[in-house]
Amino acid sequence: MPNYYRSEARLLPVESKGVGGNLGGLASAAAAFGVSVPGGDSGDANFVDVLNSRWLREQLLNTEFRYHARSWLFGSEKAHKKTLYDYLEAKNLDRALKQLGVMLSASRDLKSKVISISAETTSPDLSQMIVQQTAKLLETFNREKSRTRGSAKAAFAEARLSDARKEMNEAEDAFRRFLEANRNYQTSGDPAVRLRGTRLETEFRLRQQLVTSIALNREQALLEEKNDIPILNMLDSGNLPIDKSKPARSVLVLMATLLVGAGSWIWLNRGWVRACLLAGEEDSPLSDKETS
Repeated sequence: MPNYYRSEARLLPVESKGVGGNLGGLASAAAAFGVSVPGGDSGDANFVDVLNSRWLREQLLNTEFRYHARSWLFGSEKAHKKTLYDYLEAKNLDRALKQLGVMLSASRDLKSKVISISAETTSPDLSQMIVQQTAKLLETFNREKSRTRGSAKAAFAEARLSDARKEMNEAEDAFRRFLEANRNYQTSGDPAVRLRGTRLETEFRLRQQLVTSIALNREQALLEEKNDIPILNMLDSGNLPIDKSKPARSVLVLMATLLVGAGSWIWLNRGWVRACLLAGEEDSPLSDKETS
């Protein structure tokens, strides 16, 4: 029975300033009773889903770790360099994921919103590194997901800006050709000329404003790509455990001693115990009926 050591990391997500931030108090109160409020703490709950996802755990299984471990209780520590998949010695990936589910756990406190990640292995170094690597994978996932969302907004704004500029150039060309033939259309005696010139100028000004508005939206999307990344405050980065978490050998030894003592006493007094059992069977009401 080797010693097991548990390491734990604690993360505190930053509250959103959007709808969830305005309803933060209501969402927290509802979460305490197990009720979900749209736009409330769903982002925090998604963090736990990511930690328990197959993608993250497969990445963790393929990560190579350098750690020290004892081959037996009183043996010397030896250096190891292997992936977590090799450490578990599982026959296939599905079994490795099941064993990792027992070794690694992630939970979230509904009131404090603190996310806890804990790992328990036979090596203190390995337990600490698994917890720290899991936190890094979570941060990487959040960063890439947010950048992908911001990049999609920026790409859409860039494409729309290109189309708007083409439309503005077409409106500008049409207005220029009209001005070449009608320089003073505002004072023209022909109402149709004045009306056409006003319409072309209005269309040109509108396209200019549209290009300006889309350009501002594109700049905002680029800023969101950099800034709209969920922040996870690291409260505990994962301790290096010193004392073992299990097994409780003293309790096991005490229970084994009691069982062995009871079995030895019964074996040494088996004749008396057999006589008591036979006497109890003879005195039972069922035995009296069978005798009669």
